[in-house]
Amino acid sequence: MHTSQSSPPLNQESDRAEQIAAADGTFRLLATDLASEIEFLTARARSVGTARANAMLAPLDLRVSSYCVLALACSDEGPSQRELAEFLHLDPSQIVSLVDRLEKRDAVRREPDARDRRSKVVAATTSGRELYDHARAAVREAEDQSMAPLTHEERLHLKALLRRVAFVSEE
Repeated sequence: MHTSQSSPPLNQESDRAEQIAAADGTFRLLATDLASEIEFLTARARSVGTARANAMLAPLDLRVSSYCVLALACSDEGPSQRELAEFLHLDPSQIVSLVDRLEKRDAVRREPDARDRRSKVVAATTSGRELYDHARAAVREAEDQSMAPLTHEERLHLKALLRRVAFVSEE
């Protein structure tokens, strides 16, 4: 994990972005307005991070979407399928499919929801918790690679800002 106490000057970060863009042939596109728009930058960061995490999760036969369901099932919060769909901002049919696949692997099970008998909660099994431990390590490694240019403090600040945007903006 990158934990240097000071971050490189912005011009060094720009130089690194230019090196990456030069390597993939898109250097000239860094000068466009799009390359400075927050929506594009967050979408690109998500895409790059998700691809990296999916590659790290592949040996476990997981993808980021199934990992998210498994992680929430392991949280002991007893999320319903509806809550999973809302929290992960996915269509309920996608959640059903993800839970079905995890259930076939004996990683999760559907249980009656004590709060609403018409609903089911998704709970992790013992093997699901073991799978989650391995998957969480893979996701942490992917995050460390994605966030390598940032100091520990910058990572914490970025997480706090993203939480505010991801959850407060829906009110």
